[in-house]
Amino acid sequence: MLHLQEAGFSYGGREILSGVNLDVAPGSFYFLTGPSGAGKTTFLRLCYQALMPTKGVVRILDRDVRGLHREDIAQIRRRIGVVHQDCQFVDHMNMEDNIRMPLQVSGRNTELDDRSFQDLISWVGLSAHMSALPPELSSGERQRAALARAVVMSPDLILADEPTGNLDWEMAQKILTLLIELNKMGKTVIVATHDLQLIRMAKSKVSTRVLRLANNKVQLAGVDL
Repeated sequence: MLHLQEAGFSYGGREILSGVNLDVAPGSFYFLTGPSGAGKTTFLRLCYQALMPTKGVVRILDRDVRGLHREDIAQIRRRIGVVHQDCQFVDHMNMEDNIRMPLQVSGRNTELDDRSFQDLISWVGLSAHMSALPPELSSGERQRAALARAVVMSPDLILADEPTGNLDWEMAQKILTLLIELNKMGKTVIVATHDLQLIRMAKSKVSTRVLRLANNKVQLAGVDL
């Protein structure tokens, strides 16, 4: 699913990541931890080609990111769902249109029938909010809508950058439960978080591994969290 070999990223003369070696198998669940500013978002951006490595090798879905054409990158990104902490929507469009947007942009809007879409919306608990505009939703509702938008194209890999950082504990548990369900469906999930309580909860429900990012390095953490 993901392969990084001595991968690194530098910007403006500053080394943000270096010597990253990691293999992420299909169907696995990883947490990425580390202090603010350690490079968690940079690591995730490398994983969905928003950034290109300045050193080493990054392979995504069996494709080396070096030398890919624009069309190749677009095809790979369609197999990756990304949930940002600060989820952005088009405020003048209702939530149904916002969530369907990846399908429309890719020309695949007809591939998802109304029943499947309604099942997705029901799964994230937003059936009553599809005609609402984004500013009318709470933080928790917006985050669940962001998750729905990220998975509407049934991606193989789901990357979530601090998806519960702005939520209370009850809503954070709901978001984590949805991510765990996706993993049990065979999706590969990587979640960046600083919330150890969230990681402990996940470990009681699904097999997970924890990566720690510190001093520009990514290391596999032990089990004591």
